Amino acid sequence: MKGLAAPWLIWALLSACFAALTAIFAKVGVANVNSDFATLIRTVIIVAVLSAILAATGQFQPLASISPRTYLFLALSGLATGASWICYFRALKLGEAARVAPIDKLSTVLVAIFGVAFLGERLSGPNWAGVALIACGALLVAYRG
Repeated sequence: MKGLAAPWLIWALLSACFAALTAIFAKVGVANVNSDFATLIRTVIIVAVLSAILAATGQFQPLASISPRTYLFLALSGLATGASWICYFRALKLGEAARVAPIDKLSTVLVAIFGVAFLGERLSGPNWAGVALIACGALLVAYRG
């Protein structure tokens, strides 16, 4: 049972909770504003909060201490995040949160596939079964029948 209390699991569960709240708050928030502008507002708030956390905890690092490779991949991650947020907010503007969020969470399936394909990670048979169930579950939740 030790694995169930692992720090990564606690943070992942908190992430899931905040992601769920993000969908609900964002759906209400984009009701009367352009979805791209809503994404900008959200991003400014995130930058301000993270800056305050880093300042309060003394976690800022000298920019020169970061390797060019790290900068490259963080920049690519930032571009992917921005594209994801823009698409997500537009989808929330156009669709129901309860249908948009599960499709967005197909990213879990893609992370598993990309992790195996590009990072050399290995998944067992039960892991792949879970990935397939996540995909099927997301599609069933989003299905309007």
